[in-house]
Amino acid sequence: MPSLISKLSESEQKDLFECLYYLNTQELHSFCDKHSIPYRILIQTEKGKTRLTRDKDRKKIVINRITHYLKTGYILPATLFNKDVVNLSGLPYSISENDRLFYGCYEKKNPKMIALLEDLTSGEFKNGAIARILMREFWTKGDAPTFKEFAKAWLKARDDYSLKQHPEAAYLTDLSKGKSTENWKEVRSKKAEKVILYLETLSESKSL
Repeated sequence: MPSLISKLSESEQKDLFECLYYLNTQELHSFCDKHSIPYRILIQTEKGKTRLTRDKDRKKIVINRITHYLKTGYILPATLFNKDVVNLSGLPYSISENDRLFYGCYEKKNPKMIALLEDLTSGEFKNGAIARILMREFWTKGDAPTFKEFAKAWLKARDDYSLKQHPEAAYLTDLSKGKSTENWKEVRSKKAEKVILYLETLSESKSL
């Protein structure tokens, strides 16, 4: 399948991919819907069937899928958590560091779970983006870690996360580069309009 951007110059391609990060989630999902690019997570049931969940891929993964589609014309498969990491019955009444953290068992408001993770991280654990990203990375690989393993991985991920660049967080990236963010919403909107027009033009040329 031919690339949708093969006729664009190198500078035009660079500009397109940089501007992609300024699209908000709704705009990204709208493009995905038009081109059947998946962004909702699937799980495998005990009987081996797949089931669509309410959970959606984070922005970085969605942008990677769109980028791959634009470069190759091919659509990457949806994120799928296999049955070995899925347990929809929820957390057991009593949990320990050796119990496994399955999809369907992370209850962010469960005081016992939060207390256990705080204890395993010397009070450092925070229920936020890093925890969600890390869990999904485990499950995507087909691994349901013990709470002890997850806590150890969370501490490392927290330290690593602060050192990495996250271009999908466009506002924070601009802020870190010293760019003016006084009229950032207006700037974002203009960049988004530009890239959406780009994408629509590419899509129309593909259908001809």
